[in-house]
Amino acid sequence: MSIGLAASAHAQDSSLDERAAPPSEEATNLDTVVVTGIRGSIEKALDAKREASTHVEVVTAEDVGKLPAKNVADTLRQLPGVNIASSSASEGGFDEADRVSLRGTNPSLTQTLVNGHTIGTGDWFVLSQVGNVGRSVSYSLYPSEIVDRVVVHKTSQAKLVEGGTAGSVNIITRRPLQFADPLTIQGSIGAVHSDLPGDTKPQFDALLNVRNEERTAGLMVQVFNEERSLRRDGQEVVGGYGTISSDDPALDGVLYPNLLGAVLFEQVRKRQGGVANIEVKPTDSLTLNVNAFYSLLKADNYNRNYMMWASQFVNSQTPSAYTVENGVLTSATYDPVTSGTVTPYGVYDMISRPGAESTSRYITLDAEWDASDALRFAFQVGATKGNGSSPTQDVLETGLAGNGGASWRMNGVDSPLDWSLGGTNTAATHLPQSGWIFGAQGIDVLDKEDWASVDGQFFFDGIVSSLDFGYRYATHERSNDFSLAQGPNWASNWQDINAYPDAGGYYPGDFGSGIGGNVPSGIWFYTPEQLAQINATFANRNNPERFYFSDVYGVQEDINAVYTQLNFGGDRWSGNAGLRYVRTTSDIHYNQALALDSGVPGAVTGSAFGDYLPVVVNNDYNELLPSVNFKFELTEDLVARVSGSKTMTRPDFSALAGSLTLNDLTHEGSGGNPNLDPLVSTNFDASLEWYFAPRALLAASVFTMDLDGYVDFGNVIIQYKDQQASQEAGTDVYSDYLVSIPVNSNGKARGIELTYEQPIGENFGINANYTYVDGEADGDKPLNGTSKDTFNLSAFYENDRFNARVNYSYRSSFYAGVSRADNFYQDDFATLSASLGFKATDYLTVSLDALNLNDPTLKYYTENAAVPGYLPHAFYSNGRQYYLNLRFRF
Repeated sequence: MSIGLAASAHAQDSSLDERAAPPSEEATNLDTVVVTGIRGSIEKALDAKREASTHVEVVTAEDVGKLPAKNVADTLRQLPGVNIASSSASEGGFDEADRVSLRGTNPSLTQTLVNGHTIGTGDWFVLSQVGNVGRSVSYSLYPSEIVDRVVVHKTSQAKLVEGGTAGSVNIITRRPLQFADPLTIQGSIGAVHSDLPGDTKPQFDALLNVRNEERTAGLMVQVFNEERSLRRDGQEVVGGYGTISSDDPALDGVLYPNLLGAVLFEQVRKRQGGVANIEVKPTDSLTLNVNAFYSLLKADNYNRNYMMWASQFVNSQTPSAYTVENGVLTSATYDPVTSGTVTPYGVYDMISRPGAESTSRYITLDAEWDASDALRFAFQVGATKGNGSSPTQDVLETGLAGNGGASWRMNGVDSPLDWSLGGTNTAATHLPQSGWIFGAQGIDVLDKEDWASVDGQFFFDGIVSSLDFGYRYATHERSNDFSLAQGPNWASNWQDINAYPDAGGYYPGDFGSGIGGNVPSGIWFYTPEQLAQINATFANRNNPERFYFSDVYGVQEDINAVYTQLNFGGDRWSGNAGLRYVRTTSDIHYNQALALDSGVPGAVTGSAFGDYLPVVVNNDYNELLPSVNFKFELTEDLVARVSGSKTMTRPDFSALAGSLTLNDLTHEGSGGNPNLDPLVSTNFDASLEWYFAPRALLAASVFTMDLDGYVDFGNVIIQYKDQQASQEAGTDVYSDYLVSIPVNSNGKARGIELTYEQPIGENFGINANYTYVDGEADGDKPLNGTSKDTFNLSAFYENDRFNARVNYSYRSSFYAGVSRADNFYQDDFATLSASLGFKATDYLTVSLDALNLNDPTLKYYTENAAVPGYLPHAFYSNGRQYYLNLRFRF
């Protein structure tokens, strides 16, 4: 058995929707095709593409978990028009794809479904829980082993669940009655080696499927338990670029890098869960199906950031040597100060997050009923829930290098900065009095939806072949009800250096070797256990004193949708046209910050962060979403498609009511806007497909999206309480903060996609695609998530015993959001992956998958309105991963 990947359309036009494959002869044949190898899978997939009346792509795993990828997002990166990202907030990039987006838009504009329904999702990283809270799904929760196929819709139909402005991804799992044999046992046992942490962890998955000979009852159970170690070396300019205020005209108004840090992130991820499915067919006309899924990602992590704190000295001290280029202090040396007040030239954050995790689960009950030869119904009720939890953050922020001096040199936007701190920086010399104790506690974000739907299909004879119609009701909630923002316990001796332990460890000796740059070495740190004890001794976590109301939010949406769709066709042509009407009723909950002792009626008191007023805003809207799709068979081998539609996406949860985040060091922050309108896009798509040889395809498509209500960011100045300054002054101190809030705007995206696929001889084959997107928001602003160029190249070899596949993917730079009120971008990057497989027996296959073989450095840069060009922002190296598996099937 070999490893294969087919990227093409899968005909689903005759079914009510794309839920899990029904027990039919077609499903049985599909299962047979899946095990025939790469070439057979491609051939059948391309045959199905000719028959589809809409523009879709499909990834079909030839066998469980045998793609050179370990979650669903990694499998999709090879499709034309698909982009992947490895993070969702400002946590920086990792080694595993986590988000999927289509055609140059951000991930929130791509709807992710499982078996045709929505899915609740969680995020393990705290900023994705209460900071940048989008509508995209974390694919880290969905291993590739659960997949039967994944359908990517690039054009819309009225019967598809709304929410994907750019398109939708439907992950389809297996059902018991589709298996060819009455008893199937399959799975894998293996290990993953991550070269940067130098660690190996176990991997396991198993599937049992039982059905009767009559194909009227079946049970499938699948479990997975996968661990892997992560280490990420990085450099970040956390504080962005500040402006010098100096009597020296050569320095006054010049930008400088603030909070320039050497960042070490370590984590062990444990993904556990499974799928269960019971399917019965009591009569020829009735099928009942219960499907359940659960996935838990345990994601304890420890992040250390050892930083140069330039804002503490650039305005009070003149560098002994420096260079200024284009308004930026690109190099500077600040000599040690021999007397006077101790100045912390550096600051060090150690943040341990034990218990961080995310979950996703659902359960559905489906009934498929053929009421007559001409009328079919599908009924579904379901519930889904996801959680993202950060129960504890053990944190110490402490000062470094008292009067020790500092220096840096910038090396262009594509290279890390060289920098150093003077003086002695050890666990015995740090400056707790120049730091803080922070970190939110008790966060548990809920993402849930309950729904019920009925879909019908009435068949006709003639040009109009069938009428689809249906109704869906759903209630969706995304909320976080609690957060404590710890601070120092002033009754303790937390500022006394003698109260702290010795160092528990040091950065690895090869830290930063993957990203370059001359940075401090031998950096010490406290262990997570030491940090937990430090916080237990010195932190104030009292409730309600430390209740952080800005992290508390909620969005409740009640959704009613009805649709009707005509399907039609004639000699050498087919298509559909329909309308979907959607009404959304939403209540948005957030807290308005007030001054202490504000006296405002209804205000809640007792928090050290000030009084606050719970606010509820209603935001209701209706949308009518038409769609039309046509397919024309111009010749036996040449197929043309054209489509037009309106699609919608509701605003991100954090855009509506996400937490207010403030930085007391830089006096910047971000907040939400509960009065945002949904994004409604007017779309056009046209494609031409030439099947010029068996298992061969040459295709081109063009598309446009006019985005009405695109959510952009605007900056406003709002006064908030400065917690650290207030404590130092002994009274309330309020400062002006530059806060970025979301606003409705407009945008557009135009693009082309090119696909080429062809066998070479009996054993070889290649697949290549390229996507170009030109996107912009109003005011010539960049469109979030738009990479102008994306291309993928894949080659394979297989014979009866051996198979190999190599994949190369490239994505050009794209706008990723706002950081410290500045636009920031991820630079272009490429990944190389490979798979090898050997069929030892009819029951056992050995496979080796290698990801990130080129060991890419992920680079980010910002743009500041005060200077031309771009400035370096962050650099990350994650290393390579190797998966060795023994796969069995009986």
